[in-house]
Amino acid sequence: MSESPPSSLRPPVESGGSSKYVAVVALLAVGLVGLVVWKHFSADAPVVVVPPPAPALSAPINPREDDVPPPPPIEDSGPDTGPPKSTVASTSAAVCDAKTCPGSMTSDLESALAFRAKTAHKCYDDALGQDSTLHGSVKISVRIASNGNICSANPSSNDLANPNVANCIANRFRQAGHFPAPSGGCLDVNIPISLMPPH
Repeated sequence: MSESPPSSLRPPVESGGSSKYVAVVALLAVGLVGLVVWKHFSADAPVVVVPPPAPALSAPINPREDDVPPPPPIEDSGPDTGPPKSTVASTSAAVCDAKTCPGSMTSDLESALAFRAKTAHKCYDDALGQDSTLHGSVKISVRIASNGNICSANPSSNDLANPNVANCIANRFRQAGHFPAPSGGCLDVNIPISLMPPH
């Protein structure tokens, strides 16, 4: 008979066949858990969108603008009763209605009236377009209040054949509205204007 090999040389006999299956199942379980964990974190990872940088401003920002206080609140002044009553207008009206005006001419007032008389020649130049023989003189009576406002301006004499020229010139004085104040109160002045066609 043949002898059996010593027990140290024999391969070990497995006591149960289930241990290799346990190892395979454990490896599969670890792999499955790893796959689930990887899927969980990769699916829920937030997507970060970085906006492009803002364009640079063409003008530098002035930090002092932030120091400017806001405007004060507008207070309600009650119901609207129309424009406020002015004591200046009533005073001017009283001066304009005076019987006599004792004021005197100043150099500033004289220059302003002479300038207004020169600009009034536009009225005459327009009339010359219709009648080239038109010539003569006009005198404009002007009342100037003590504050320089024009009270009135009217033709006091007119030897032109066209009365519209004198009215136009008086209107130009009225439109001035204000002159330098006379000295010593309101002033009545007559301004002679000679009107001759150019040669």
